[in-house]
Amino acid sequence: MPKLTMVQAINLALHQEMEKDESVLVMGQDIGKNGGVFRLTDGLQDKFGEDRAIDTPLAESAIIGSAIGMAINGLKPVAEIQFSGFSYLTLGQLEGNAARFRNRTLGKFTVPLVLRMPFGGGVRALEHHSESKETYYAHTAGVKTIIPSTPQTAYRLLLGAIRDPDPVVFMEPKHSYRAFKEEFEADGEAMELGKARIVQEGTDITVISWGAMLHRTEKVIEDVVDKHGVSVELIDLQSIAPMDAQTIADSVKKTGRAVIVQEAQKTLGPASEIISLINDNALMYLEAPVKRVTGYDIVMPYFARENNQIPSIERITDAIEETLAF
Repeated sequence: MPKLTMVQAINLALHQEMEKDESVLVMGQDIGKNGGVFRLTDGLQDKFGEDRAIDTPLAESAIIGSAIGMAINGLKPVAEIQFSGFSYLTLGQLEGNAARFRNRTLGKFTVPLVLRMPFGGGVRALEHHSESKETYYAHTAGVKTIIPSTPQTAYRLLLGAIRDPDPVVFMEPKHSYRAFKEEFEADGEAMELGKARIVQEGTDITVISWGAMLHRTEKVIEDVVDKHGVSVELIDLQSIAPMDAQTIADSVKKTGRAVIVQEAQKTLGPASEIISLINDNALMYLEAPVKRVTGYDIVMPYFARENNQIPSIERITDAIEETLAF
């Protein structure tokens, strides 16, 4: 099997799905002729033409508005917002129209669109390029919010998102775009949306993360296991909305301890919802309070302080060790 980066995996998923289904198209600023700012759509316009790889104006509200109209009329647009910090201009139409259309029409119409966007820090970009605001979309009923962590899961989850009949916000951790490669199966198999992935099984503590933070957390777990000889269960959340409460609860019932690692700010972040799910479904199994390691409640700082905002190896390690020792 070949080894691919996340960029290559996403590009391959788009190629395959556009070949398979003529109703699938891609659109966004600079995605056609230039192949996108990160080259995720490279080669699509050459292969499928300007009608299916559409360069749009720099107008996020026009991108989402056009995509909604296309989706209602039988197409499957995959719209790219160049950076997640610019996606807030889509919120009015995403929440007010795309998310509500199935309900408004009593199921007669759906809106099968995907809104792709790179997000997160660690690459020395500016503040609007580096935020982790997945909560904005997860709080919108009628919209699924998906975050892959590896090339293989990015490929399978994107196929699942394109095939889904409802709007999907697909947030791509750009720190992971070219950070590593992994062996890859390009078999066209989609992953079910709304399901978490158990990366490794364990019995002493559950650690939950997603996106770029998953790999930092994996490194910590290796060191903790070597140092303390404990058994750690690691969960890749993958779906922020809907959230896989069953997998989380089953794991915590088994281990009795949990730590959550998110790049997003602390207040009202996904970790808060995960803790609530644990309280609802596994409270009496806990042997220690659930800890969360998060970004701080501040605007994303510039280059020199960016890494202080993102959960560090030391902070993640401390949280796991303190929970184990409780």
